[in-house]
Amino acid sequence: MALRYSARKGLGCLHRLAFIQQSSRASSLLIDSKEHEFLRKDLGLSADNCGVFDGEWKAEGEVVTSYSPINGQPIARVTQASVADYNRVVKTAREAWQDWRMVPAPKRGEIVRQIGDAMREYKEPLGRLVSMEMGKILVEGAGEVQEYVDICDYAVGLSRMFAGKVLPSERPDHALLESWNPLGVVGIITAFNFPVAVYGWNSALSMVCGNVNVWKGAPSTPLTSVAVTKIVEGVLARNNVPGSVCSLAQGGLDVGQAMTGDKNVNLVSFTGSCQAGQKAALAVQGRFGKSLLELGGNNAIIVLKDANMELVPPAVFFAAVGTAGQRCTTTRRLIIDESRYDEVLKKLVSGYSQAPIGDPLKMGNLLGPLHNQQAVDNYKQAIEDAKVQGGTVLYGGEVLPEAGYYVKPTIITGLSPDSPVVQRETFAPILYVFKCTSFEDAIAMNNGVDQGLTSSVFTQDVSQVFKWIGASGSDCGIVNVNIPTSGAEIGGAFGGEKHTGGGRESGSDAWKGYMRRSTITVNHGKELPLSQNIEFNIKF
Repeated sequence: MALRYSARKGLGCLHRLAFIQQSSRASSLLIDSKEHEFLRKDLGLSADNCGVFDGEWKAEGEVVTSYSPINGQPIARVTQASVADYNRVVKTAREAWQDWRMVPAPKRGEIVRQIGDAMREYKEPLGRLVSMEMGKILVEGAGEVQEYVDICDYAVGLSRMFAGKVLPSERPDHALLESWNPLGVVGIITAFNFPVAVYGWNSALSMVCGNVNVWKGAPSTPLTSVAVTKIVEGVLARNNVPGSVCSLAQGGLDVGQAMTGDKNVNLVSFTGSCQAGQKAALAVQGRFGKSLLELGGNNAIIVLKDANMELVPPAVFFAAVGTAGQRCTTTRRLIIDESRYDEVLKKLVSGYSQAPIGDPLKMGNLLGPLHNQQAVDNYKQAIEDAKVQGGTVLYGGEVLPEAGYYVKPTIITGLSPDSPVVQRETFAPILYVFKCTSFEDAIAMNNGVDQGLTSSVFTQDVSQVFKWIGASGSDCGIVNVNIPTSGAEIGGAFGGEKHTGGGRESGSDAWKGYMRRSTITVNHGKELPLSQNIEFNIKF
Protein backbone atom coordinates (compact mmCIF):
# COMPACT_ATOMS: atom_id res chain seq x y z
CA MET A 1 0.00 0.00 0.00
CA ALA A 2 3.02 2.29 0.16
CA LEU A 3 3.12 5.39 -2.04
CA ARG A 4 6.23 6.77 -3.68
CA TYR A 5 7.02 9.93 -5.61
CA SER A 6 6.87 9.76 -9.38
CA ALA A 7 10.20 9.17 -11.06
CA ARG A 8 9.59 12.50 -12.80
CA LYS A 9 10.00 14.55 -9.64
CA GLY A 10 11.17 18.03 -10.66
CA LEU A 11 14.86 18.90 -10.39
CA GLY A 12 14.11 22.18 -8.65
CA CYS A 13 12.58 20.36 -5.73
CA LEU A 14 15.41 17.82 -5.62
CA HIS A 15 18.04 20.54 -5.50
CA ARG A 16 16.26 22.41 -2.71
CA LEU A 17 15.73 19.26 -0.67
CA ALA A 18 19.36 18.24 -1.04
CA PHE A 19 20.38 21.64 0.29
CA ILE A 20 18.02 21.32 3.25
CA GLN A 21 19.27 17.87 4.12
CA GLN A 22 22.85 19.15 4.20
CA SER A 23 22.07 22.27 6.20
CA SER A 24 22.45 22.68 9.91
CA ARG A 25 18.81 23.63 10.32
CA ALA A 26 17.74 19.99 10.02
CA SER A 27 16.24 18.86 13.33
CA SER A 28 14.55 15.83 14.82
CA LEU A 29 11.31 15.20 12.96
CA LEU A 30 8.38 13.03 13.99
CA ILE A 31 8.36 11.39 10.56
CA ASP A 32 11.74 9.82 11.34
CA SER A 33 10.45 8.06 14.46
CA LYS A 34 9.38 4.43 14.60
CA GLU A 35 6.00 5.47 16.00
CA HIS A 36 5.18 7.49 12.89
CA GLU A 37 6.77 5.34 10.22
CA PHE A 38 3.35 4.96 8.58
CA LEU A 39 3.93 8.42 7.13
CA ARG A 40 6.85 7.03 5.14
CA LYS A 41 5.78 3.44 4.54
CA ASP A 42 2.07 3.93 3.84
CA LEU A 43 1.75 7.49 2.58
CA GLY A 44 5.11 7.89 0.83
CA LEU A 45 6.03 11.07 2.71
CA SER A 46 9.59 11.94 3.70
CA ALA A 47 11.42 14.44 5.85
CA ASP A 48 11.38 16.86 2.91
CA ASN A 49 8.47 16.97 0.48
CA CYS A 50 7.51 18.87 -2.66
CA GLY A 51 4.25 20.80 -2.39
CA VAL A 52 3.69 21.38 -6.09
CA PHE A 53 2.37 18.81 -8.57
CA ASP A 54 1.21 19.21 -12.16
CA GLY A 55 2.25 15.84 -13.48
CA GLU A 56 5.70 16.47 -12.03
CA TRP A 57 6.72 17.20 -8.47
CA LYS A 58 8.60 20.47 -8.75
CA ALA A 59 8.68 23.46 -6.39
CA GLU A 60 10.83 26.54 -5.93
CA GLY A 61 8.98 28.33 -3.14
CA GLU A 62 9.46 28.73 0.59
CA VAL A 63 10.27 25.70 2.72
CA VAL A 64 7.84 25.36 5.63
CA THR A 65 7.75 22.95 8.54
CA SER A 66 4.52 21.28 9.56
CA TYR A 67 4.07 21.08 13.34
CA SER A 68 1.73 18.75 15.16
CA PRO A 69 -0.72 20.49 17.50
CA ILE A 70 -0.64 17.35 19.62
CA ASN A 71 2.74 18.24 21.10
CA GLY A 72 4.11 21.16 19.11
CA GLN A 73 6.78 18.96 17.52
CA PRO A 74 7.87 19.24 13.85
CA ILE A 75 6.51 16.48 11.61
CA ALA A 76 8.24 17.12 8.27
CA ARG A 77 9.03 19.88 5.78
CA VAL A 78 7.34 20.93 2.54
CA THR A 79 8.63 23.14 -0.27
CA GLN A 80 5.71 25.37 -1.21
CA ALA A 81 4.81 26.89 -4.55
CA SER A 82 6.21 30.19 -5.65
CA VAL A 83 3.99 32.41 -7.77
CA ALA A 84 6.01 31.26 -10.78
CA ASP A 85 5.27 27.65 -9.81
CA TYR A 86 1.60 28.48 -9.53
CA ASN A 87 1.52 30.10 -12.98
CA ARG A 88 3.18 27.03 -14.49
CA VAL A 89 0.66 24.74 -12.80
CA VAL A 90 -2.31 26.69 -14.15
CA LYS A 91 -0.85 26.72 -17.66
CA THR A 92 -0.37 22.96 -17.55
CA ALA A 93 -3.87 22.47 -16.13
CA ARG A 94 -5.47 24.47 -18.93
CA GLU A 95 -3.63 22.37 -21.47
CA ALA A 96 -4.91 19.18 -19.83
CA TRP A 97 -8.46 20.53 -19.84
CA GLN A 98 -8.52 20.63 -23.64
CA ASP A 99 -8.65 16.83 -23.66
CA TRP A 100 -10.28 16.11 -20.28
CA ARG A 101 -13.44 18.06 -21.16
CA MET A 102 -13.95 15.78 -24.16
CA VAL A 103 -13.86 12.58 -22.12
CA PRO A 104 -17.46 11.29 -21.75
CA ALA A 105 -18.85 12.11 -18.32
CA PRO A 106 -19.34 8.43 -17.31
CA LYS A 107 -15.69 7.78 -18.18
CA ARG A 108 -14.69 10.69 -15.99
CA GLY A 109 -16.90 9.16 -13.32
CA GLU A 110 -14.96 5.91 -13.58
CA ILE A 111 -11.73 7.77 -12.71
CA VAL A 112 -13.46 9.35 -9.71
CA ARG A 113 -14.75 5.91 -8.67
CA GLN A 114 -11.19 4.65 -8.58
CA ILE A 115 -10.11 7.68 -6.54
CA GLY A 116 -12.82 6.81 -4.03
CA ASP A 117 -11.54 3.23 -3.86
CA ALA A 118 -8.01 4.52 -3.29
CA MET A 119 -9.25 6.70 -0.43
CA ARG A 120 -10.88 3.61 1.08
CA GLU A 121 -7.56 1.80 0.87
CA TYR A 122 -5.66 4.63 2.57
CA LYS A 123 -8.40 5.65 5.00
CA GLU A 124 -6.59 4.56 8.14
CA PRO A 125 -3.14 6.10 7.53
CA LEU A 126 -4.55 9.23 5.89
CA GLY A 127 -7.04 9.71 8.73
CA ARG A 128 -4.17 9.28 11.20
CA LEU A 129 -2.19 11.96 9.39
CA VAL A 130 -5.18 14.32 9.59
CA SER A 131 -5.33 13.76 13.35
CA MET A 132 -1.61 14.27 13.67
CA GLU A 133 -1.39 17.44 11.56
CA MET A 134 -4.78 19.08 12.19
CA GLY A 135 -5.48 17.82 15.72
CA LYS A 136 -8.91 16.17 15.47
CA ILE A 137 -9.46 12.80 17.14
CA LEU A 138 -8.84 9.60 15.19
CA VAL A 139 -12.47 8.76 14.48
CA GLU A 140 -13.00 12.25 13.09
CA GLY A 141 -9.84 12.03 10.99
CA ALA A 142 -11.00 8.74 9.48
CA GLY A 143 -14.51 10.15 9.11
CA GLU A 144 -13.14 13.01 7.06
CA VAL A 145 -11.53 10.60 4.61
CA GLN A 146 -14.84 8.73 4.51
CA GLU A 147 -16.48 11.97 3.33
CA TYR A 148 -14.13 11.96 0.34
CA VAL A 149 -15.10 8.33 -0.33
CA ASP A 150 -18.80 9.16 -0.08
CA ILE A 151 -18.66 12.15 -2.41
CA CYS A 152 -16.80 10.04 -4.96
CA ASP A 153 -19.62 7.49 -4.83
CA TYR A 154 -22.12 10.31 -5.28
CA ALA A 155 -20.18 11.83 -8.17
CA VAL A 156 -19.97 8.51 -10.01
CA GLY A 157 -23.76 8.29 -10.14
CA LEU A 158 -23.99 11.95 -11.01
CA SER A 159 -21.74 11.44 -14.03
CA ARG A 160 -24.63 9.59 -15.72
CA MET A 161 -27.35 11.98 -14.58
CA PHE A 162 -26.48 15.57 -15.55
CA ALA A 163 -29.92 16.82 -16.45
CA GLY A 164 -30.45 19.29 -19.24
CA LYS A 165 -33.97 20.30 -20.32
CA VAL A 166 -36.19 20.34 -23.36
CA LEU A 167 -38.58 23.27 -23.07
CA PRO A 168 -41.63 24.17 -25.17
CA SER A 169 -40.97 26.84 -27.76
CA GLU A 170 -43.62 29.38 -28.78
CA ARG A 171 -42.34 29.25 -32.37
CA PRO A 172 -43.28 26.44 -34.77
CA ASP A 173 -40.54 24.01 -35.79
CA HIS A 174 -38.25 25.24 -33.01
CA ALA A 175 -36.68 23.38 -30.11
CA LEU A 176 -35.75 25.17 -26.88
CA LEU A 177 -33.07 23.35 -24.88
CA GLU A 178 -30.91 23.81 -21.82
CA SER A 179 -27.46 22.23 -21.56
CA TRP A 180 -24.57 22.21 -19.08
CA ASN A 181 -20.89 22.23 -20.01
CA PRO A 182 -17.57 22.35 -18.10
CA LEU A 183 -16.14 25.64 -16.88
CA GLY A 184 -12.43 24.95 -17.29
CA VAL A 185 -9.96 25.36 -14.41
CA VAL A 186 -11.35 25.21 -10.87
CA GLY A 187 -9.18 26.67 -8.11
CA ILE A 188 -9.82 25.06 -4.73
CA ILE A 189 -8.65 26.88 -1.59
CA THR A 190 -9.26 24.85 1.56
CA ALA A 191 -8.91 25.48 5.29
CA PHE A 192 -6.95 23.62 7.97
CA ASN A 193 -9.95 22.19 9.80
CA PHE A 194 -11.06 19.86 6.98
CA PRO A 195 -7.88 19.33 4.95
CA VAL A 196 -9.23 16.26 3.10
CA ALA A 197 -13.02 16.37 2.93
CA VAL A 198 -13.54 19.84 1.49
CA TYR A 199 -11.06 19.16 -1.31
CA GLY A 200 -12.91 15.91 -1.96
CA TRP A 201 -16.30 17.63 -2.10
CA ASN A 202 -15.02 20.06 -4.70
CA SER A 203 -12.67 17.93 -6.76
CA ALA A 204 -14.95 14.91 -7.21
CA LEU A 205 -17.84 17.01 -8.52
CA SER A 206 -15.55 19.24 -10.55
CA MET A 207 -13.90 16.27 -12.24
CA VAL A 208 -17.10 14.57 -13.34
CA CYS A 209 -18.34 17.94 -14.57
CA GLY A 210 -15.34 18.00 -16.92
CA ASN A 211 -13.10 20.52 -15.15
CA VAL A 212 -9.49 20.30 -14.02
CA ASN A 213 -8.50 21.30 -10.50
CA VAL A 214 -5.73 23.38 -8.95
CA TRP A 215 -5.64 22.94 -5.18
CA LYS A 216 -4.13 25.30 -2.63
CA GLY A 217 -4.41 23.58 0.72
CA ALA A 218 -4.07 25.34 4.06
CA PRO A 219 -0.48 26.43 4.82
CA SER A 220 -0.57 24.66 8.20
CA THR A 221 -1.64 21.24 6.85
CA PRO A 222 0.69 20.84 3.86
CA LEU A 223 1.54 17.17 4.47
CA THR A 224 -2.11 16.18 4.16
CA SER A 225 -2.33 18.04 0.85
CA VAL A 226 0.75 16.23 -0.45
CA ALA A 227 -0.45 12.81 0.76
CA VAL A 228 -3.91 13.21 -0.83
CA THR A 229 -2.39 14.39 -4.10
CA LYS A 230 -0.03 11.42 -4.19
CA ILE A 231 -2.98 9.03 -3.80
CA VAL A 232 -4.86 10.76 -6.61
CA GLU A 233 -1.70 10.83 -8.74
CA GLY A 234 -1.50 7.04 -8.59
CA VAL A 235 -5.05 6.67 -9.91
CA LEU A 236 -4.49 9.14 -12.73
CA ALA A 237 -1.22 7.51 -13.75
CA ARG A 238 -2.77 4.03 -13.91
CA ASN A 239 -5.40 5.39 -16.28
CA ASN A 240 -3.01 7.44 -18.42
CA VAL A 241 -4.75 10.65 -17.34
CA PRO A 242 -2.46 13.71 -17.08
CA GLY A 243 -1.55 14.50 -13.48
CA SER A 244 -2.38 18.14 -14.15
CA VAL A 245 -6.07 17.23 -14.11
CA CYS A 246 -5.64 17.34 -10.30
CA SER A 247 -2.80 19.76 -9.60
CA LEU A 248 -1.43 20.96 -6.28
CA ALA A 249 0.06 24.40 -5.59
CA GLN A 250 0.56 24.29 -1.85
CA GLY A 251 1.37 27.78 -0.68
CA GLY A 252 0.61 30.86 1.34
CA LEU A 253 -1.13 34.18 0.83
CA ASP A 254 0.81 35.02 -2.33
CA VAL A 255 -0.41 31.89 -4.10
CA GLY A 256 -3.97 32.48 -2.90
CA GLN A 257 -3.91 36.04 -4.21
CA ALA A 258 -2.47 34.88 -7.52
CA MET A 259 -5.31 32.36 -7.86
CA THR A 260 -8.15 34.73 -6.98
CA GLY A 261 -6.80 37.32 -9.42
CA ASP A 262 -6.10 34.87 -12.24
CA LYS A 263 -8.42 35.12 -15.25
CA ASN A 264 -7.28 31.63 -16.27
CA VAL A 265 -9.10 30.19 -13.26
CA ASN A 266 -12.78 30.00 -14.11
CA LEU A 267 -14.10 29.21 -10.64
CA VAL A 268 -12.52 29.73 -7.24
CA SER A 269 -13.98 27.64 -4.43
CA PHE A 270 -12.89 29.26 -1.17
CA THR A 271 -13.31 27.85 2.32
CA GLY A 272 -12.21 30.04 5.23
CA SER A 273 -13.17 32.94 7.44
CA CYS A 274 -15.74 35.56 6.46
CA GLN A 275 -13.07 38.26 6.38
CA ALA A 276 -10.69 36.31 4.12
CA GLY A 277 -13.57 35.10 1.96
CA GLN A 278 -14.79 38.62 1.36
CA LYS A 279 -11.36 39.65 0.08
CA ALA A 280 -11.16 36.58 -2.13
CA ALA A 281 -14.64 37.16 -3.54
CA LEU A 282 -13.89 40.80 -4.37
CA ALA A 283 -10.71 39.78 -6.18
CA VAL A 284 -12.54 37.15 -8.23
CA GLN A 285 -15.46 39.47 -8.98
CA GLY A 286 -13.01 42.18 -10.02
CA ARG A 287 -12.10 40.03 -13.02
CA PHE A 288 -15.70 38.81 -13.53
CA GLY A 289 -14.82 35.30 -12.42
CA LYS A 290 -17.04 32.88 -10.52
CA SER A 291 -16.62 32.12 -6.82
CA LEU A 292 -18.07 29.55 -4.48
CA LEU A 293 -17.79 30.67 -0.86
CA GLU A 294 -18.09 28.47 2.22
CA LEU A 295 -17.22 30.82 5.07
CA GLY A 296 -17.81 31.16 8.80
CA GLY A 297 -20.69 30.04 10.96
CA ASN A 298 -22.12 31.30 14.25
CA ASN A 299 -24.49 28.43 14.71
CA ALA A 300 -27.27 28.03 17.26
CA ILE A 301 -29.26 25.19 18.77
CA ILE A 302 -32.70 26.06 20.13
CA VAL A 303 -34.18 23.88 22.90
CA LEU A 304 -37.93 24.32 23.27
CA LYS A 305 -39.88 23.29 26.34
CA ASP A 306 -41.16 20.07 24.72
CA ALA A 307 -37.70 18.93 23.59
CA ASN A 308 -36.68 15.29 24.05
CA MET A 309 -34.11 15.56 26.82
CA GLU A 310 -32.58 12.24 25.87
CA LEU A 311 -31.40 13.88 22.63
CA VAL A 312 -30.46 17.40 23.68
CA PRO A 313 -27.35 16.93 25.90
CA PRO A 314 -25.42 14.55 23.59
CA ALA A 315 -26.33 16.62 20.54
CA VAL A 316 -25.15 19.89 22.07
CA PHE A 317 -22.03 18.23 23.47
CA PHE A 318 -21.00 16.78 20.12
CA ALA A 319 -21.75 19.95 18.17
CA ALA A 320 -20.06 22.31 20.64
CA VAL A 321 -17.06 20.21 21.69
CA GLY A 322 -16.34 18.04 18.63
CA THR A 323 -13.15 18.92 16.73
CA ALA A 324 -12.36 21.21 19.68
CA GLY A 325 -14.90 23.71 18.39
CA GLN A 326 -13.05 24.08 15.07
CA ARG A 327 -15.80 23.14 12.63
CA CYS A 328 -17.57 25.84 10.65
CA THR A 329 -20.71 24.01 11.82
CA THR A 330 -19.79 24.02 15.53
CA THR A 331 -22.59 25.10 17.86
CA ARG A 332 -21.49 28.40 19.39
CA ARG A 333 -24.85 29.58 20.77
CA LEU A 334 -27.39 27.62 22.80
CA ILE A 335 -30.88 29.12 23.20
CA ILE A 336 -33.02 27.37 25.83
CA ASP A 337 -36.63 27.85 26.80
CA GLU A 338 -36.59 29.37 30.27
CA SER A 339 -38.55 26.43 31.69
CA ARG A 340 -35.76 23.98 30.72
CA TYR A 341 -32.77 26.27 31.20
CA ASP A 342 -31.47 24.97 34.54
CA GLU A 343 -32.09 21.34 33.61
CA VAL A 344 -30.15 21.58 30.35
CA LEU A 345 -27.24 23.45 31.91
CA LYS A 346 -26.93 20.94 34.73
CA LYS A 347 -26.70 18.06 32.26
CA LEU A 348 -24.21 19.90 30.06
CA VAL A 349 -21.88 20.76 32.93
CA SER A 350 -21.96 17.12 33.96
CA GLY A 351 -21.06 16.01 30.44
CA TYR A 352 -18.36 18.65 29.99
CA SER A 353 -16.70 17.64 33.25
CA GLN A 354 -16.38 14.07 31.99
CA ALA A 355 -14.94 14.92 28.56
CA PRO A 356 -11.63 13.08 28.00
CA ILE A 357 -9.10 15.64 26.76
CA GLY A 358 -5.75 14.64 25.30
CA ASP A 359 -3.76 13.12 22.47
CA PRO A 360 -6.21 12.67 19.57
CA LEU A 361 -4.26 9.62 18.39
CA LYS A 362 -5.25 7.76 21.56
CA MET A 363 -8.61 6.04 21.44
CA GLY A 364 -11.09 7.25 24.04
CA ASN A 365 -10.17 10.93 23.96
CA LEU A 366 -13.02 13.09 22.67
CA LEU A 367 -11.32 16.47 22.67
CA GLY A 368 -7.96 17.04 21.03
CA PRO A 369 -5.94 20.24 20.82
CA LEU A 370 -6.62 23.52 19.14
CA HIS A 371 -4.68 23.86 15.91
CA ASN A 372 -1.98 26.33 16.96
CA GLN A 373 -0.99 29.04 19.41
CA GLN A 374 -3.04 31.65 17.58
CA ALA A 375 -6.16 29.56 18.21
CA VAL A 376 -5.29 29.38 21.91
CA ASP A 377 -4.79 33.15 22.02
CA ASN A 378 -8.17 33.66 20.34
CA TYR A 379 -9.78 31.34 22.90
CA LYS A 380 -8.27 33.30 25.79
CA GLN A 381 -9.22 36.65 24.27
CA ALA A 382 -12.82 35.59 23.71
CA ILE A 383 -13.17 34.50 27.33
CA GLU A 384 -11.70 37.78 28.60
CA ASP A 385 -13.97 39.76 26.28
CA ALA A 386 -16.98 37.78 27.46
CA LYS A 387 -16.19 38.59 31.10
CA VAL A 388 -15.78 42.29 30.33
CA GLN A 389 -19.11 42.28 28.47
CA GLY A 390 -20.96 40.78 31.44
CA GLY A 391 -20.57 37.04 30.93
CA THR A 392 -19.93 34.37 33.57
CA VAL A 393 -17.79 31.30 32.92
CA LEU A 394 -19.97 28.45 34.11
CA TYR A 395 -17.47 25.79 33.12
CA GLY A 396 -13.95 25.69 31.66
CA GLY A 397 -12.12 28.78 30.53
CA GLU A 398 -8.67 27.31 31.10
CA VAL A 399 -5.64 26.52 28.98
CA LEU A 400 -4.19 23.17 30.02
CA PRO A 401 -0.48 22.92 30.88
CA GLU A 402 0.31 19.90 28.70
CA ALA A 403 2.56 20.24 25.65
CA GLY A 404 0.45 21.12 22.65
CA TYR A 405 -2.57 23.43 22.44
CA TYR A 406 -5.15 21.95 24.78
CA VAL A 407 -7.97 23.93 26.40
CA LYS A 408 -11.03 23.11 28.43
CA PRO A 409 -14.38 23.28 26.66
CA THR A 410 -16.16 26.32 27.99
CA ILE A 411 -19.73 27.34 28.82
CA ILE A 412 -20.51 31.05 29.29
CA THR A 413 -23.79 32.51 30.52
CA GLY A 414 -25.10 35.98 31.29
CA LEU A 415 -24.31 37.71 28.01
CA SER A 416 -26.70 39.60 25.76
CA PRO A 417 -27.24 37.93 22.37
CA ASP A 418 -25.98 41.07 20.67
CA SER A 419 -22.72 41.22 22.66
CA PRO A 420 -19.75 41.77 20.34
CA VAL A 421 -18.04 38.57 21.49
CA VAL A 422 -21.18 36.58 20.71
CA GLN A 423 -21.58 38.17 17.32
CA ARG A 424 -18.14 37.11 16.13
CA GLU A 425 -17.04 33.56 15.35
CA THR A 426 -14.28 32.23 17.61
CA PHE A 427 -12.85 28.93 16.39
CA ALA A 428 -12.70 27.27 19.81
CA PRO A 429 -14.94 25.16 22.09
CA ILE A 430 -16.80 28.11 23.65
CA LEU A 431 -20.57 27.88 24.04
CA TYR A 432 -22.67 30.97 24.86
CA VAL A 433 -26.00 30.13 26.52
CA PHE A 434 -29.19 32.22 26.50
CA LYS A 435 -32.77 31.98 27.78
CA CYS A 436 -35.77 32.49 25.53
CA THR A 437 -39.39 33.12 26.47
CA SER A 438 -40.98 32.05 23.18
CA PHE A 439 -40.17 30.31 19.91
CA GLU A 440 -40.37 33.65 18.10
CA ASP A 441 -37.83 35.07 20.55
CA ALA A 442 -35.53 32.10 19.89
CA ILE A 443 -35.80 32.45 16.10
CA ALA A 444 -34.93 36.14 16.35
CA MET A 445 -31.81 35.24 18.34
CA ASN A 446 -30.86 32.51 15.89
CA ASN A 447 -31.16 34.92 12.96
CA GLY A 448 -29.58 37.85 14.80
CA VAL A 449 -26.00 37.30 13.61
CA ASP A 450 -24.23 38.07 10.34
CA GLN A 451 -23.43 34.44 9.59
CA GLY A 452 -26.03 31.97 8.32
CA LEU A 453 -24.55 28.51 7.99
CA THR A 454 -26.39 25.97 10.14
CA SER A 455 -29.03 25.84 12.87
CA SER A 456 -31.15 23.35 14.76
CA VAL A 457 -34.26 23.21 16.93
CA PHE A 458 -35.24 20.49 19.39
CA THR A 459 -39.00 20.08 19.62
CA GLN A 460 -41.69 17.44 19.23
CA ASP A 461 -44.32 19.92 18.02
CA VAL A 462 -44.85 19.45 14.29
CA SER A 463 -46.30 22.95 13.90
CA GLN A 464 -43.10 24.41 15.34
CA VAL A 465 -41.03 22.24 13.01
CA PHE A 466 -42.74 23.59 9.92
CA LYS A 467 -42.51 27.15 11.17
CA TRP A 468 -38.77 26.62 11.75
CA ILE A 469 -38.12 25.33 8.22
CA GLY A 470 -40.41 27.90 6.58
CA ALA A 471 -40.23 31.54 5.56
CA SER A 472 -40.50 32.87 9.13
CA GLY A 473 -38.01 30.38 10.57
CA SER A 474 -34.25 29.94 10.40
CA ASP A 475 -32.42 32.04 7.81
CA CYS A 476 -29.52 29.59 7.55
CA GLY A 477 -28.52 27.39 4.64
CA ILE A 478 -28.79 24.28 6.83
CA VAL A 479 -31.91 23.99 8.98
CA ASN A 480 -32.04 20.95 11.27
CA VAL A 481 -34.59 19.42 13.60
CA ASN A 482 -33.65 17.24 16.58
CA ILE A 483 -30.05 16.75 15.43
CA PRO A 484 -26.83 18.74 16.02
CA THR A 485 -25.71 21.63 13.84
CA SER A 486 -22.66 19.64 12.70
CA GLY A 487 -22.26 16.30 10.96
CA ALA A 488 -23.90 17.08 7.60
CA GLU A 489 -24.33 14.26 5.07
CA ILE A 490 -22.92 14.62 1.56
CA GLY A 491 -26.29 14.02 -0.14
CA GLY A 492 -27.56 17.52 0.61
CA ALA A 493 -26.11 20.80 -0.60
CA PHE A 494 -23.72 22.21 2.00
CA GLY A 495 -23.38 25.95 2.56
CA GLY A 496 -24.96 28.99 4.11
CA GLU A 497 -26.44 32.44 3.64
CA LYS A 498 -25.50 36.01 4.57
CA HIS A 499 -21.81 36.35 5.54
CA THR A 500 -21.34 32.60 5.14
CA GLY A 501 -21.15 33.38 1.44
CA GLY A 502 -24.11 31.73 -0.29
CA GLY A 503 -22.08 28.95 -1.92
CA ARG A 504 -23.14 25.32 -2.06
CA GLU A 505 -20.89 22.26 -2.15
CA SER A 506 -21.42 18.50 -2.07
CA GLY A 507 -24.87 17.07 -2.86
CA SER A 508 -28.25 18.01 -4.34
CA ASP A 509 -27.70 20.28 -7.37
CA ALA A 510 -24.44 21.80 -6.11
CA TRP A 511 -22.83 20.38 -9.28
CA LYS A 512 -24.37 23.25 -11.24
CA GLY A 513 -21.87 25.62 -9.65
CA TYR A 514 -19.06 23.81 -11.46
CA MET A 515 -20.61 24.14 -14.93
CA ARG A 516 -21.88 26.79 -17.32
CA ARG A 517 -25.47 26.81 -18.47
CA SER A 518 -26.37 27.24 -22.13
CA THR A 519 -29.88 28.05 -23.36
CA ILE A 520 -30.17 26.73 -26.92
CA THR A 521 -32.76 27.44 -29.61
CA VAL A 522 -32.74 25.23 -32.71
CA ASN A 523 -34.79 26.13 -35.76
CA HIS A 524 -35.41 22.90 -37.65
CA GLY A 525 -37.97 24.35 -40.05
CA LYS A 526 -37.88 26.43 -43.25
CA GLU A 527 -39.37 29.66 -41.86
CA LEU A 528 -37.89 32.30 -39.56
CA PRO A 529 -40.64 33.33 -37.14
CA LEU A 530 -39.60 35.72 -34.38
CA SER A 531 -40.62 35.48 -30.76
CA GLN A 532 -43.20 37.79 -29.17
CA ASN A 533 -44.98 37.91 -32.60
CA ILE A 534 -42.49 40.50 -33.85
CA GLU A 535 -42.49 41.10 -37.58
CA PHE A 536 -39.35 42.50 -39.14
CA ASN A 537 -39.97 42.22 -42.85
CA ILE A 538 -37.58 43.14 -45.59
CA LYS A 539 -36.93 41.53 -48.96
CA PHE A 540 -33.52 40.08 -49.80
